[in-house]
Amino acid sequence: MSPASAADRRVLHRDVGSAVVDFVLVGALTTLLAASVLQLMLALHVRTTLIDCAAEGARYAALADRDPAQGVERTRALITTSLSDRFAEDVSARSTVIDGLPVVEVQVTAPLPLLGLLGPSTLTVRGHGLEEAP
Repeated sequence: MSPASAADRRVLHRDVGSAVVDFVLVGALTTLLAASVLQLMLALHVRTTLIDCAAEGARYAALADRDPAQGVERTRALITTSLSDRFAEDVSARSTVIDGLPVVEVQVTAPLPLLGLLGPSTLTVRGHGLEEAP
């Protein structure tokens, strides 16, 4: 037996099991990265859905035969259908003027989902609809 082959066997013996450790480390990092991307996608989905519901409620309230309270009801119904009841708890609407134009503004304040659909912080979005003349 040559000295080179004995050294090779010692090096190979020290590396036994290192693939398992590498797999666990890389797998954990990959799983954490994938979960973070999914959580970001969920938060953006909730934000975009709330913006769309607020804008639709504002457009509904801005119709000639409607008022801001009906826009709040419409926004709550859309949020409840799209997401959950707890995202529709704080919805308000008011008539205001933006750049000299009368508009209805619907504001939604909801939890920002940071851990699944739970979240310690809040998200506020607004939707606007140009008021029609009666």
